[in-house]
Amino acid sequence: MLSVGMARESAMPSRTARASASLLPKWFRTVEGSLSSSGLVSGDDGPVPPIDRVNNWQDGSAMTFYYETAPLPAGLAWTAHNLPVWWHHLESRATLVLELVVPFGFFGPRRVRLGVAAALTGFQIVNAATANYGFFCYLAAAMHLFLLDETALAPLAARLPRRDGPLPWPLRWRAFTAKYLPPAGLAAWLFLSALNAAVSFGKGGPWLQTWQPLRERVEPLRLVSSYHLFASITRERIEPEFQVEGENGWRPLHFWHKPGDLRRRPDYVAPHQPRVDFQLWFHGLSFQYRRPLYVTMLLERLCGDPAAVAPLFSDPPAAARAVRIAYHRYRFTTRAEHRATGDHWKRTLLDTTPAIPCDKTEP
Repeated sequence: MLSVGMARESAMPSRTARASASLLPKWFRTVEGSLSSSGLVSGDDGPVPPIDRVNNWQDGSAMTFYYETAPLPAGLAWTAHNLPVWWHHLESRATLVLELVVPFGFFGPRRVRLGVAAALTGFQIVNAATANYGFFCYLAAAMHLFLLDETALAPLAARLPRRDGPLPWPLRWRAFTAKYLPPAGLAAWLFLSALNAAVSFGKGGPWLQTWQPLRERVEPLRLVSSYHLFASITRERIEPEFQVEGENGWRPLHFWHKPGDLRRRPDYVAPHQPRVDFQLWFHGLSFQYRRPLYVTMLLERLCGDPAAVAPLFSDPPAAARAVRIAYHRYRFTTRAEHRATGDHWKRTLLDTTPAIPCDKTEP
């Protein structure tokens, strides 16, 4: 599919060159619109956090919380969070415009497409500068390539080495593919997306059973998903802090890329995705409920095999007599608080689990 999307206009018959420039990228723009802008399609990055039914996108308050409650804030998150409140309200409404209105420009004339490419690329740059989302921002920005044409890329193309050789397909097949494959792919994707939405949000029915084998066959491809990124913004950040008891009492263990040390500024780790650090954000949101298996296994390893989990922590654990988890609510400091203390975070203790002796086989 990517090779089709990158077919050069100069390799097409003149009557199909315009179709290559206008029809061919539309399939990719539509995918990009769902993947990088609306957030309607996403990979399995973890369980969906509890939805806070406060309509904080509509009332403009979403971005007043976003930077400090993102799963893994990045270096500029503290600075962005401390911008004026009126700016955050403007950001909240601008985000809705960028996600819900601007993507329709994918199907507009050339100048509109170039403007859309610049706006959404800038959007992804801001996302990458303030939060760590693995490859997400980079892949989304890369797909904006399909909003450009050869004229826009001519200065870059002139600097690249040229390779002459036979075309991999006869010209007639290239023209046929450029005309029919993108609409067919788009129609298939829309059908699968609607089918998945009917199963996820509808009451079901006999007709859905007819299509169930198709859903099961395409599910491993992860083409569609009902997971929505940030349908509402979480208003608080609750961090689990693993603690071990040694000869000198209880000692906290800090993960490399999570809030721990109050003075440590959020760092940049993307495109690497530290899975445990990321998943623990979800655990913090629902720590009052059943403990996830990976958290239980981590406690077991801290007792029985601390060397196996030592790379997860900036201060490797030693042999412990007992382990426990403390849960804190973390907030970014204000500029005044940062000048006075040097801290980027402040926290309030919410709860502490009972100590688990390490001579127990199952925490």
